[in-house]
Amino acid sequence: MTPIEKIMRTAPVIPVLVIEDVAHARGIAEALVAGGLPVLEVTLRTAAALDAIAEMKKVPGAIVGAGTVVDLPGLDSAIAAGADFIVSPGLTDNLGKAAVAKGIPFLPGIASAGDIMRGLDLGLTHFKFFPAEANGGLPALKSLIGPFAQCKFCPTGGIKQDTAADWLAVPEILCVGGSWLVGKGVPDVAAIESAARAASALRN
Repeated sequence: MTPIEKIMRTAPVIPVLVIEDVAHARGIAEALVAGGLPVLEVTLRTAAALDAIAEMKKVPGAIVGAGTVVDLPGLDSAIAAGADFIVSPGLTDNLGKAAVAKGIPFLPGIASAGDIMRGLDLGLTHFKFFPAEANGGLPALKSLIGPFAQCKFCPTGGIKQDTAADWLAVPEILCVGGSWLVGKGVPDVAAIESAARAASALRN
């Protein structure tokens, strides 16, 4: 099993996190891990993101990755911050080759057969289907799985607690990305842990 597949199989949902204040990072991570979701994706959409990755890494059991990595400086910064894995919304040859060369688990975004073929050319077989619902939802991904059954997927974008089980019922879908677990503003850690427990109960 490849390192990225091991990460994808750790829990059925990977929380997709936008951290505005690094002071909230550790509490959010502790609540998610306590609720059974140890794999965390911190998106590089805020000034606090890299520091948040470093803080969340201090939580026992947390596997912390960087999301929204779109270029080589972002890749280098995420690795320097201690990211355990890298998630990108898309896939370019430059980013893909760099991630492969650095040996870090990499989950690039795909939306089409051409994207998947580009990934396969780079030796990649595990992908994020993004944005999942906007790209045609589960029927679209099932259509892509047909000719690419050797690949495994983590659909992200528009998936909710009440629809996640439908996606996870497909064997080639190892997990889903979820942004519904943590609201904006000051985190309610009890609510986050409760949401994580419900999400962690979603098994294939």
